[in-house]
Amino acid sequence: MTRTKTYADLRSARWMAPQDMRSLGHRSRALQMGISRADWQGKPAIAIINTWSEINPCHAHLRERADWVKRGVLQAGGWPIELPAMSLAEQFVKPTAMLYRNLLAMETEELLRSHPVDGAVLMGGCDKTTPGLVMGAISMGLPFVYLPAGPMLRGNFAGRTLGSGTDAFKAWDERRAGTVDDAYVDGVEAGIARSYGHCMTMGTASTMTAIADALGLCLPGASSIPAADSAHQRMAAACGWRIVEMVWQDVTPDHILTPAAVMNAVTTTMAMGCSTNAIIHLIAMARRAGVPLELDDLDRIGRTTPVIANIRPSGDRYLMEDFYYAGGLLALMKALGDKLDRSALTVSGETWEQVLAGATSYNDDVIRPLSNPVYHEGSLAVLKGNLAPDGAVIKPAACDPKFYQHRGPAIVANSYPEMKAIIEDPDYPMTPEHVLVLRNAGPQGGPGMPEWGMIPMPQALLKHGHRDMLRLSDARMSGTAFGACVLHIAPEAYIGGPLALVETGDMIVVDIPARRLELEVSEAELAVRRARWQPPEARFERGFGWMFSQHIQQADKGCDFDFLRSDFGGATREPDIF
Repeated sequence: MTRTKTYADLRSARWMAPQDMRSLGHRSRALQMGISRADWQGKPAIAIINTWSEINPCHAHLRERADWVKRGVLQAGGWPIELPAMSLAEQFVKPTAMLYRNLLAMETEELLRSHPVDGAVLMGGCDKTTPGLVMGAISMGLPFVYLPAGPMLRGNFAGRTLGSGTDAFKAWDERRAGTVDDAYVDGVEAGIARSYGHCMTMGTASTMTAIADALGLCLPGASSIPAADSAHQRMAAACGWRIVEMVWQDVTPDHILTPAAVMNAVTTTMAMGCSTNAIIHLIAMARRAGVPLELDDLDRIGRTTPVIANIRPSGDRYLMEDFYYAGGLLALMKALGDKLDRSALTVSGETWEQVLAGATSYNDDVIRPLSNPVYHEGSLAVLKGNLAPDGAVIKPAACDPKFYQHRGPAIVANSYPEMKAIIEDPDYPMTPEHVLVLRNAGPQGGPGMPEWGMIPMPQALLKHGHRDMLRLSDARMSGTAFGACVLHIAPEAYIGGPLALVETGDMIVVDIPARRLELEVSEAELAVRRARWQPPEARFERGFGWMFSQHIQQADKGCDFDFLRSDFGGATREPDIF
């Protein structure tokens, strides 16, 4: 390894090396904790940003994994410093962890800025932790490696393999339809999550860790390793070793996060059968790195990139554990051939050309060749029209093809409780041709854009055997979900977007091949409705929620805070030490 820095060049040396009163205090307090001078002198300080908590099952093992990272840091001659950060347990944080993604990004950036550290290992995996950690670290600009928590083991009940979220949604619908009993649902409940780690379907967690990997921010292929596999412990130690080298070599995020890296991530995402949430987070991450990614870029790449990962819910059989055994992300990326720019650099110090040279696929049903895709286009499609001038998103590979082109009358709900009353009414007058519309569930309206967009099937249709229908909202949905759900409609209804003007009975047209989402109401009538529209009451009047409401951007812009954009102002200077 060739070093481009000396100890005197390191940030941590500003705290620990000077012979002055302030540094005397720093050294004294380090000694107070049992840290000896040999632990820090001449060594880079490595922050281990750990999102472990006792309420996050996806990260239940990260407390122990941090010790493996420390082992690698120490082996490489570094000084490990573990720092806790918000855990953002997707299952428990309400109204939604998305409300706090940007807060985690701010916390990460300021943890790195305010402490005597030279580089970082970011430990996350549960949905919003990956973009939150990465966005903050990008803005800080120190060398970092992302350590993905890894997917949990396959679920199992009554001899059936269960996939996170996906099979829970199905079981609940069947219970509501009366086709299964409580004992069956209890069995699914107990068997669907059998180990620590994040969802093992191609949900948001698996999608986002794979995106971090495809961007070049993980040790290549790390995102595919199951959390319970011993290879995950070895990978954690390797992250610790590598970040020490990166600090000495001054491999900062701007070396990795180039336009080519971002487009590689978009292409890989589309081929994975990714979560719809990928669009929001990838746009936000790219823009933090100064790459002006747009919705149209994702749709353009999606049109020419087929889904080749046969992983639920877009696939019909396999889960992330199978994906790992089949060769994982590296095998999938190799299968994409010249669709990727292999000159892009990874945190390993190698380009993708070098990394993928040894990649192999061991099961061509799990990781399909381009000639035999799961779906002929990418996972997501971006729709636009008078109902979504700034765009909306649908996952065609995970819905019934009969809804690719659909025209039907709207049934409108102004809130989730209103929608719940509709879907739980077994006698509500509707047909499979109707279009359910949920509004005021976007970034400001939710607040935080909760995952309410996967609206459960109405009882009135379930009892007749129907299992899908067209559903529209300005909300998000779980990446483990499925169905004909149009999401992220922008601008959202809460701020007066066209969705706010829809009335029950209006005809709505969805045309996925043409990328259209239209409301068949005249401009004159819409003008009348717009004139009488009244803004809803404010969601917050103080605190973080108030700040969120003042500065959150819309879904098509990644839902970042406007003042955190890379072009908002000049770079933040290093902290004074006096």
